[in-house]
Amino acid sequence: MNKTDALLQISGLNKHFGPTHANKNIALSLGRGEIIGLAGENGSGKSTLLSQIAGINRKDSGEMFLNGAIYDPASPLDAHQNKIAMVVQELGAVNNLSAGINVFLGRTAEFTRFGILNLKKLYRAANDVLSQWGLPAMPLRQLADGMTVETRKIIELARALAIDPDILLLDEITQSLSLNNRTILYEILKKLKVAGKSVILITHDIEEMIKITDRITVLRDGEVIGTELCAETTPDKIKTMMVGRKVSGEFYRADNAPDYQNEVILEVEQATVDHEISDVSFQLHAGEILGFCGLSDSGIHTVGKALYGLVRLKSGRVMLRQPQKILIENSKTALLSGMAYVPKDRDKEALMIQTSILENLCLPSYENLRSKAGYLGTRKLRSMAADTSAMFDVKSTGIDQKMSSLSGGNKQKINIGRWLVKDLRVLILDCPTRGVDVGVKAFIYNEMKEAKKKQLGIVLISDELTEVLGMADRLLIMKGGRLTGEIMRGKDFTEEAVIGLII
Repeated sequence: MNKTDALLQISGLNKHFGPTHANKNIALSLGRGEIIGLAGENGSGKSTLLSQIAGINRKDSGEMFLNGAIYDPASPLDAHQNKIAMVVQELGAVNNLSAGINVFLGRTAEFTRFGILNLKKLYRAANDVLSQWGLPAMPLRQLADGMTVETRKIIELARALAIDPDILLLDEITQSLSLNNRTILYEILKKLKVAGKSVILITHDIEEMIKITDRITVLRDGEVIGTELCAETTPDKIKTMMVGRKVSGEFYRADNAPDYQNEVILEVEQATVDHEISDVSFQLHAGEILGFCGLSDSGIHTVGKALYGLVRLKSGRVMLRQPQKILIENSKTALLSGMAYVPKDRDKEALMIQTSILENLCLPSYENLRSKAGYLGTRKLRSMAADTSAMFDVKSTGIDQKMSSLSGGNKQKINIGRWLVKDLRVLILDCPTRGVDVGVKAFIYNEMKEAKKKQLGIVLISDELTEVLGMADRLLIMKGGRLTGEIMRGKDFTEEAVIGLII
């Protein structure tokens, strides 16, 4: 496809960040009405490539042509003026602005007259964007801060769609969405394609990428390795291209039957959180992986917070058996009693993103690392952090490196690994593989299997049906804040059975 035929044509694109050559002589073409996927491990250069198309980063060298004309955006606003919009990988909503203002971020002048912002007109226009694209309604006057990861991603998607883009760039949006909102996104992609609009999409779910794109370009170490037509390729072939070798070993569990002890280690009785969950009761056994799934308003993510004492129960209780019963009323009790919680939004709710690897790795273990006099010794802290970083194969320049400069996969290794070095009874994982590549996914699943062997009780909350079906012994389905079904691992443990209970 030459530059006169393509909507977007890229050749010889290079980008450096200090000594890191993030993109090396990238060549890529995008036709009108085409949806292409970018595949690659964390750090392969996918997001960097999209950021240059979107005007977030400037290229070092190379050429881009849009509709046959030279294209070199100086900013995201410049890209918007050329009808190119992007939903970034990390959360891009401004927390101290309302959802509606976030939809028109950078465009509020359109609703301003004589220096006065017409909020009523802006909120009406934002609501029109949601309606036009079939996106779920939301409280547009509410601040983005405190909204769920999923809602904030929908705000960002609405912002991108509000400019009626000719090219939509999506960086790992699907892993933030539950089943119903993914379905809405798929319909939006079809609508864009029919209208002759084009999409470049990044997702670590290779099976999903093959289903929703026309072709896939694979990057490795900043370079294009090759391009495959989706109709003619397989997930295994794409994964092999990504890592440079055949991906071997079991990805999920190999067994097809529940396998855990009779011992109950966590008991939840009629847990209720105002407007979120009602009368939730269940037991977690030693060595059990208990899965939770449901649609966006099902309450599954609130369950994780409630188990760890992060939200106040209106009624009901959470009891840990140790073997004596311990009432979990707050997160400090949970921490000191051998419980761990890995939230869905790792950057905002779990990690101290502007501090070092060392500080993040040691945080859950400070009480164990204190001397008898109550002091935290630097040598002990550094040794623990270095050992944990090596144990979980964290790719970094050292334990003093800032968390903000790490890839999503390495952040998540730290987020999970710092808990697994402790003496745990219960591990709560909320979307643990969100935003990580196939290699890190396999690493996390293997750690879950090892924790199961050590008789930890694991609660796995996930928007990925394949993940809970692949890993759980038992699956609890929620709808409207209530438990509505239970399926044991076995012959009925299928997507069709789960979807039938979810919808």
